[in-house]
Amino acid sequence: MSEINRAVKGTNDILPSDSHKWQFTEKTMLDIAGLYGFKEIRVPVFEHTEVFNRSVGDTTDVVQKEMYTFDDKGGRSLTLRPELTAGVVRSAIEKGLIYGSLPVKVCYIGGCYRYEKPQAGRLREFHQFGVECFGASSPAADAEVIALALQVLTTVGVQKISLEINSIGCPECRKSYHEALKKYFSSHIDELCDTCKDRLSRNPMRILDCKSEICSKIAKDAPVVIDYLCDDCKEHFEGVKRHLEASGIKYTVNPQIVRGLDYYTRTVFEFVSGDIGAQSTVCGGGRYDGLISQMGGADVPALGFGMGIERLMLLLENQNTEMPPAKKCDIYIAPMGENAKFKATALCNALRGDGFEAQTDICSRGLKAQMKYADKIGAVFSLVLGDDELESGKGKLKNMLSGEETEIILNNICDALFKAKQDFALDNLTNSISQI
Repeated sequence: MSEINRAVKGTNDILPSDSHKWQFTEKTMLDIAGLYGFKEIRVPVFEHTEVFNRSVGDTTDVVQKEMYTFDDKGGRSLTLRPELTAGVVRSAIEKGLIYGSLPVKVCYIGGCYRYEKPQAGRLREFHQFGVECFGASSPAADAEVIALALQVLTTVGVQKISLEINSIGCPECRKSYHEALKKYFSSHIDELCDTCKDRLSRNPMRILDCKSEICSKIAKDAPVVIDYLCDDCKEHFEGVKRHLEASGIKYTVNPQIVRGLDYYTRTVFEFVSGDIGAQSTVCGGGRYDGLISQMGGADVPALGFGMGIERLMLLLENQNTEMPPAKKCDIYIAPMGENAKFKATALCNALRGDGFEAQTDICSRGLKAQMKYADKIGAVFSLVLGDDELESGKGKLKNMLSGEETEIILNNICDALFKAKQDFALDNLTNSISQI
């Protein structure tokens, strides 16, 4: 197949047969975020490269290996966003959101771009749902954000998911932890990959997140950050756990979680599942109290999470989760003859104006082919329009499932279809009850 007819490696098409699942999932995400007071924000798909260098961290795999960076025609270095937090923080600073009433709660859905090896649950273009909360330092905020993520996952139908939490401390208590890591990894320096050898002096915590099999094996026996927390960070972490317990949210403390981006502080968390293979993390997030000031804004605490929608959809598929079916065509109007085509157009426009999905022939097909098409698209009702129907002003509304026909007045088609749909729904409900 010609390259022009192939999607770019690491990208994926969402076809009409699946798009309704995405629409349901995305609507659920935004609706639940709204219950917690989070309002949608939309930021550009590309930013000045420095936005990600300063926020994500120049020792991370994302910045070192995975960003799509290019110079525009003005010679400016721009980067397709590898994640959304940095762009949202930039917007909050530029538009003054953090200087108004706090906390500021925002949510988003958008595409992200990372150059990495495509595999199940990991693409070069992927989509994230996420939330960011600016101005709240309390452990209650951490628990609230975690509860929001959990409610999204359970509402869309995830059956088995585990919450893992950790604290990676603040810049002060991480100083002693970094020294412990340097001492440990220095004894294995000949075994580390070249990237991790560079990280050893600059940011040894990044070695814990290396994807190299050898480095990962070495990292398993490294000191854990939770043993080096200062008193304030210990107290904050205990508070997070108590709030989770008060909410009835089960968790496991996993001291190996550090997350893959440099801006995190204190609480980090992941929702993981064993039903999506190696890419087990569906949602990850935590605190990043120093990021806003690091990017030139006020010293405002912040936290949030990102949820991979592709991974979530893969998880739902692997767990055989039933999702709401796609909306069916309410009525297909099949015209026979030129005059009938004009009437069909008028009737369809009237029906659409009342909120019905109505379709008619736009391919100049015969009646048999039209009815075959109506059946294929799952039309609930159909109406054949010919000279007799035009002359009498009446037609027969056919239930495509039962075959039952009801005579209706054409100029009263909206009310007739509304009543027919109500009767059809009641009949189906009665049948369902009788089968129990």
